[in-house]
Amino acid sequence: MELILWRHAEAEPGEPDLERALTPGGRRQAAKMAAWLDRKLPSSCRILCSPALRCRQTAEALQRKFRIHADLAPDTGPQQLLAAAGWPDGREPVLLIGHQPTLGQTAALLIAGQAQDWTVRKGGIVWIGQRDREGDGDHCYLRAVLAPELAK
Repeated sequence: MELILWRHAEAEPGEPDLERALTPGGRRQAAKMAAWLDRKLPSSCRILCSPALRCRQTAEALQRKFRIHADLAPDTGPQQLLAAAGWPDGREPVLLIGHQPTLGQTAALLIAGQAQDWTVRKGGIVWIGQRDREGDGDHCYLRAVLAPELAK
């Protein structure tokens, strides 16, 4: 299984938190990363998105079907994200569009074995793969870590 963690792009400050929209710069970040992802993601990729407006707007930049999932909201934890994705047993790649610190904690949990406060930049992705090495169980590895300004 492959898991792609995409942090929402830059959003305006304000309240209520779930209604914060992307800034013009955030829309550009989302568009750049979406163009890169569209070239790399298989058509079978499931896309799940936080209910927050800034995440929905980030997802819309990809112009693919996505599903809103409450377990990706700002106040959830890594285990909820992984359960929503069906990790580690899913067959197809899953793209999760969500928030810090949960995305960074999820990446740390999968790569380092414990939830730590790793930073995922606004609009950036962490792409994690999984493989069985020599029959000794599944191992996670980084396929890509990319900030939107480097997505070409």
